[in-house]
Amino acid sequence: MTDTPAQITLSMMREKLYAAVVCDALDQLGYTHQSPRLPLMPYTSPVMLVGRCKTTLWADMFHVDPNPYDLELKAVDGCQPDDVLIAAAGGSQRSGIWGELLTTAARNRGCIGAIVDGAIRDVDKIAELNFPVLARGTCLYDSQNRQRVIDLDVPVELDGVVFRPGDLVFADRDGVVVVPREIEHEAIARAWEKVHAENITRDAIRAGMPAVAAYEKYGVL
Repeated sequence: MTDTPAQITLSMMREKLYAAVVCDALDQLGYTHQSPRLPLMPYTSPVMLVGRCKTTLWADMFHVDPNPYDLELKAVDGCQPDDVLIAAAGGSQRSGIWGELLTTAARNRGCIGAIVDGAIRDVDKIAELNFPVLARGTCLYDSQNRQRVIDLDVPVELDGVVFRPGDLVFADRDGVVVVPREIEHEAIARAWEKVHAENITRDAIRAGMPAVAAYEKYGVL
């Protein structure tokens, strides 16, 4: 076992941790449904995304909206450094609810990425801004009169997994996992220790130790 730093910063998490090992740590703590199984794919950047949830709840609409973009603009203007914007749209493909302009506004406020349970657009423009976005797919249609934010900074669900404002979220090519605040310290400490143990096991296998023997000796897979 390695010594776990007393204060593991977000920067340290981005360097050393990854979504799968955090998911394993949550499993050990009995939190076995913290990763949506829906296909949220990285569209604009392979960068490891680690930050705090900034939540928005979206709904489909079928009428002329007298106040288009009202709450979504408030949401991006309310972002803080290290926020990850969560767009809970129920997987709707009715429009591209996230694009270049929202990216620019959120990024200016310190937001570091977005997770969209729905469709996005302006993918190339967002990629030029080096802003990681995971989403269900793409759609050319604008959200006006098709979808809108109906609430923000509230608990939301993606595939039955609850994302609360301020919760720690990890995302990479493997998927997304959210860490509830009440177990954050223990979960991250366990993930930190597991990464160290995995490195030792990997080095032993690389050196020629059989996988069974490595598992029996180190107890990590």
